[in-house]
Amino acid sequence: MSASLKSKLPVALAWIIGVIAIWEIGAWSLVNIFHDPMATQKLPFLHDIVRVMAQNWASLMDSASVTVSKAALGFLYGSIAGFVIAIVMSLSRNVERVAFPYLIISQMIPILGLAPIIYNIVKDGDTARVVISAYITFFPVSINTLGGIKSVEKDRLDLMYSYAAGKFQVYRKLIIPSAMPYLMSGLKIAAPLSVTAAILVEMLGTDEGIGVKILYTLYYGAGGATMFWASVITSALLGILGYVLISLAEKLLMPWQNTTSKRGGEDA
Repeated sequence: MSASLKSKLPVALAWIIGVIAIWEIGAWSLVNIFHDPMATQKLPFLHDIVRVMAQNWASLMDSASVTVSKAALGFLYGSIAGFVIAIVMSLSRNVERVAFPYLIISQMIPILGLAPIIYNIVKDGDTARVVISAYITFFPVSINTLGGIKSVEKDRLDLMYSYAAGKFQVYRKLIIPSAMPYLMSGLKIAAPLSVTAAILVEMLGTDEGIGVKILYTLYYGAGGATMFWASVITSALLGILGYVLISLAEKLLMPWQNTTSKRGGEDA
């Protein structure tokens, strides 16, 4: 186990224990202090939710796998689109001036309003999930990547050009490696959002997915409250999983980042 992981583990455990304690105390208070007759629907005990998750694990995983497959595909397409858009804007100031306002405007459309429109246009739940996941992914990826490209120091660029490096070489050997941390930051933002986007489309009327399970449990009344929370927590875990996977990819693709961080800590 690495030193950085050892240092983060106590913090993570403290957060987990804190959330469990607050949740259980809140559920207990609704029942025993406020005597709320709807307590089990509003906030079931966390241990009951975990029990239901264990009992319905296979069903939850089947639904989650459908959601993840569509979200991952949209995430891939959106990431590629965002990266290409950033590269194109960095190559031409005029293109950036024309395209950037459209990028901003595209994000002003509420996803809750856009999802039904896309769903009605494509008439297919699978395609709609991919499109919406890609749509919500490309913006943070493109903006963060463009910021990384612009952060490259002018002295380094001048040095590359002084060695008669071509545009392609400059991007391949300097600009893109320098922008990678920014790109990974955008991917870490987009990964959980792509899952949320897929779930939103599923709740509009698809046949399968964790969003469908969440929607169905709302109709079960008091009997479905615990299953509803189990589905919601499963959805949250999917988003966390996406973030963790991108973080692991960042460590594998950019090992020098870890070395730099350690040196920075030692210098401090």
